[in-house]
Amino acid sequence: MVADATPAKTVLHIGVLALQGAFAEHAHMLRQLGASAVEVRKASQLAGLHGLIIPGGESTAISLIAERRGLIEPLRDWVRAGKPVWGTCAGLILLADRIEGGRPAGQALIGGLDVTVNRNYFGRQIDSFRQEIDMRASGLDPAPYPAVFIRAPVISACGPGVQQLATLSAAGGELTVAVRQGNMLATAFHPELTADTRWHRMFIAMVESAAIQGAAVQSAAIQSAAVQSAAVQSAGLQSTVPE
Repeated sequence: MVADATPAKTVLHIGVLALQGAFAEHAHMLRQLGASAVEVRKASQLAGLHGLIIPGGESTAISLIAERRGLIEPLRDWVRAGKPVWGTCAGLILLADRIEGGRPAGQALIGGLDVTVNRNYFGRQIDSFRQEIDMRASGLDPAPYPAVFIRAPVISACGPGVQQLATLSAAGGELTVAVRQGNMLATAFHPELTADTRWHRMFIAMVESAAIQGAAVQSAAIQSAAVQSAAVQSAGLQSTVPE
């Protein structure tokens, strides 16, 4: 009997920053889709993760708790390394490079996403709502998607390397509510508060692609090191042969 040579599929370990906000809902949806969800509360828990979600909640509270726990710089390092990260609502605010009108005193941003965000664009918590968004630019199934907006921001400006994925029709025109920049995904709404898994599936696909690329680079580096080592050993043996 010939054994199946097909390698087992790697289980993706995706972290959810679990300091405040809707982290449990994200973790539940990730597990529902077959990923391993890790609730991250300290920097050491970032090790071994393939992707990271910064959930919705209160951006100032998340920032202050992250600073107290020494997480801001490790999170910035994660983004600078190009590892997959997804920010929803408050997470979008924390990933943004620029905030309209400035940010609250003492709030540290992670940054890295070349966008300008208008925080609390739609008003207070009482002004939260659910509305369908236009997802045709996302590459996802364009079926109606009732997005949940809770004291939500909007993306008012995007840099040249940022792809707009979804818009919302409002009195101010078409508002950008989802973007992607390389391995960074950001949404102004809360996909974890719906039963629709399209956005989580998109992020899991991003994480899987990055993991495959990372494994290929690591394999190539190991092979290159092995070839160099063999060449050095061969040269050493030749130098010991008497003339």
